[in-house]
Amino acid sequence: MEDKKWGRWIGNTIFFGLVIMLLIPTTRTWMQQGLMKLGLFKPSLEAPVVEGKEGEGELKIGEDVVFLNDNEQRVPLADLKGKVVFINFWATWCPPCKAEMPSIQVLKDKFKDNKNVEFMLVEIDGEKEKANTFMKKGKMDLPIYYPDSSIPREWLGGSIPTTVILDKEGNTVAHHAGMADYSKKEVFDFITELINK
Repeated sequence: MEDKKWGRWIGNTIFFGLVIMLLIPTTRTWMQQGLMKLGLFKPSLEAPVVEGKEGEGELKIGEDVVFLNDNEQRVPLADLKGKVVFINFWATWCPPCKAEMPSIQVLKDKFKDNKNVEFMLVEIDGEKEKANTFMKKGKMDLPIYYPDSSIPREWLGGSIPTTVILDKEGNTVAHHAGMADYSKKEVFDFITELINK
């Protein structure tokens, strides 16, 4: 009888310990990163399905999407034609967004000398000070941008983090809503293939 009580007490203690850990943002981020490393959050490297007529709903770089960089300079996506563009939509209050950032940093570092790929980490709430503090604290140099036009709903449907990859022509070739590990070899190979086309 005592063994059952003792076992129940241990089980309850572990359960409540996990619940408390999940309530602490830094611990939650650490756990999410651990789960990503186990391979539970793989990014979708497929183009979104466009319903309707052929070509309808496809987004090209030439469309009027503009972001602001950290220096308040306007960066129209049309200016990035000829480059593969990795866009990640995030917010400073979003634990899954923060959890996947180190994996994006690893991916960006693999392309550090390649001028044919552009990384854009779009903080959707315009929290410049918080975004920069987060990057500095995490020792990351990911380029932060902020929306300066409406974001097409085909890219950002409401959930964050969301990542979109555009080919050199501006076609959406990958769309992933939710946290993912972008440090994986298949993501590097996918972007390398787009660069070499």
